[in-house]
Amino acid sequence: MVKIAPSILSADFANLERDIRRVSDADYLHVDVMDGVFVPNISIGIPVVQSIRKVTDMFLDVHLMIVEPVRYVERFCDAGADLVTVHVEADTQENIHDAIDKIHAKGKKAGVVLKPATPAEAALPFLEKAALILVMTVEPGFGGQKFMADMMPKVAALRKLIDEKNPACELEVDGGVAPDTCKACIEAGANVLVAGSAVYKAADIPARIQELRG
Repeated sequence: MVKIAPSILSADFANLERDIRRVSDADYLHVDVMDGVFVPNISIGIPVVQSIRKVTDMFLDVHLMIVEPVRYVERFCDAGADLVTVHVEADTQENIHDAIDKIHAKGKKAGVVLKPATPAEAALPFLEKAALILVMTVEPGFGGQKFMADMMPKVAALRKLIDEKNPACELEVDGGVAPDTCKACIEAGANVLVAGSAVYKAADIPARIQELRG
């Protein structure tokens, strides 16, 4: 079954607990952490993840869009993240490996993220350690962007690599996922779909989550 990970970036932060409960039919809760350096926007940090953990048992999929994530991964694990993903572009390969090892040492799952311009092969050094590979189908940093259909060959290439080297690894897509784009993601091999506005702006959220499963 395709998993759905609503992004709280599209939630009402004044009513965050309510909006987390509204997506309880989903599989993961996607938490976008932006530092204003790696991406041109600033979102939330460790205190918000701690607060979210207190009000939900949902699987927290924490996506770090920050430079040198190795500095903070342990604190996000301690705050309640179940999975922490880091961008391969955010540091040296050695430090990304170190970040993954630190996440694992905390007993949590680790993954890597690829920006649109980053080739599928960039995930290879980390593939056997990763619980999830995330392909961005928009430029990271802002919600509500248009889906980049030209990323589907990269998703398909990663599906092939995952099947060969680490079949347990999940393949996630984030950016512009909606009822009209979800099928292309699934057909290319993604099994986890991040969706923000497509979920939170729906008149019937549980029905929309089901629809996005393809």
